[in-house]
Amino acid sequence: MKHYIITILLFSTILYGDISSAIVHSSISTYYENKTFKNSVQKNDSIVYGIGADIHDKKSQYKVTYEHSDTDTIQPPLTKDLKVDKLFLRYAYNLNDKFKVNINYIRINDNIAETDGGKLYGLGLTYKLNKKIITNFTQYYSNYDNFNVYQSDLNLIYKFKIDEVSLKLKSITKYINIDKEKTSRFTKNSNDNYLTSGILFHAHYNSYHLGGGAYFGKRVFAIMSEGFKVQHHAMEINRTYALSIGKTISNIVLRVQYIYQRAEELPAQNKDVEIKNIRFIANYKF
Repeated sequence: MKHYIITILLFSTILYGDISSAIVHSSISTYYENKTFKNSVQKNDSIVYGIGADIHDKKSQYKVTYEHSDTDTIQPPLTKDLKVDKLFLRYAYNLNDKFKVNINYIRINDNIAETDGGKLYGLGLTYKLNKKIITNFTQYYSNYDNFNVYQSDLNLIYKFKIDEVSLKLKSITKYINIDKEKTSRFTKNSNDNYLTSGILFHAHYNSYHLGGGAYFGKRVFAIMSEGFKVQHHAMEINRTYALSIGKTISNIVLRVQYIYQRAEELPAQNKDVEIKNIRFIANYKF
C-alpha cells in the first residue's frame, strides 16, 4: 500500500516540476466510496478511497491512480475481511490531429481472492472524425493465475450544444472472453463469452454538471472506466444504473455519484445481489 502511494506522489511531483509550463487541463484528484451489499453471502459493506494525477504535456498524457478498499465480509464462508490495493496507469500519445494511441496497465493485490497478483494490460486507438464525433477501440488482456480474460471495448462519443448547455453522449460496447486455463472456483459457473453495452451522458451548464448512464447485458471480470476500474471478483453483474451531479468552484470540481448494480455471486450461484455505491470526488485542475 505505502509503495503505491509513494510511486504516485513521486510520479506526480516529477512530472509537475518538469513540465508545469506546458500543462493544459492537468489535474490531481481524490475520491471516497461507500458500498453496501444486499442479499450477498460474502460481503456486508465496503469503503474505497483513491488518489491520482492526470498530467498533459504537449502530445502526451500520463494518468495514474492508486485505490484501496476495505470490505466487511460474512464469516463464514469467508475467513477474514477483504483488503485490496489497485494501481492503474495509462499513457496516451497524440499521433496527429486525428489519431491517438493509449497503453493501460493495472496491478491487483488482494488478500483473499485468487485474482491476487493479477496484471492487466490494454492497447487502444482513438480516431477523431471531427469536433463532434470521436471513437476509441481498446483491447485488454487480464492475466490471473488460473484464467485469463480478453476484453474488447468500442466507444463512440458525440459532443454537441443546445443553447448554453454542452452535452456529451457516449455509447460503450464490451465483448469479454474468458480463457479457463485451469480449474477455478471463480470461473466454473461463468459463461465463456459476454457481450454488454452501455450509454452514458454528461451535461455541463455554467459551473454545474449532470451525468448518468446505464449498462445492459451481463458482464464478469470487466475492466471499466477506460481502464480505471476493474471487477476482479467472481460476480456476474447484470444491471447497472448511475447518476451524478457536480459543481465547479474556481479550479476545483466537486461531484457526487450514485451507482446501483444487481449481480449474481458465481461461486455460490447466489442471485439478486444488490450493490449500492455513493461516491464523492474532488478534482483540482491546474
